Amino acid sequence: QVQLVESGGGSVQSGGSLRLSCTASGYTYSSGLMGWFRQAPGKEREGVAALNREGTRRYADSVKGRFVISQDNAKNTLYLQMNSLKPEDTAMYYCAADSRGVSSRWLLLPAGYNHWGQGTQVTVSS
Repeated sequence: QVQLVESGGGSVQSGGSLRLSCTASGYTYSSGLMGWFRQAPGKEREGVAALNREGTRRYADSVKGRFVISQDNAKNTLYLQMNSLKPEDTAMYYCAADSRGVSSRWLLLPAGYNHWGQGTQVTVSS
């Protein structure tokens, strides 16, 4: 059974930084798509950052230059380093993984993932 557990969320002032972590059990990162998504109240879930097993990374335009996705295969952990945070980054953040072998065109699309964590809240105040 696949389990993804996020941590690292919290409250921070505008311009601050946070690093989210997502540790997997029952699943090996680098075997498929891995990504971070977020969902603010009243909004649809959106892709923030993702990478495939070849190491190709993709970012939402709104976070390019501020967020960095990375993985530690030895720890089976996915990270999202978030810098220069803005109030509009406030949301529940979810990590996700795919074990079906979908193509990279699904990198930032929720339908490309079949395993999800429970989410960690990020709140950025102005």
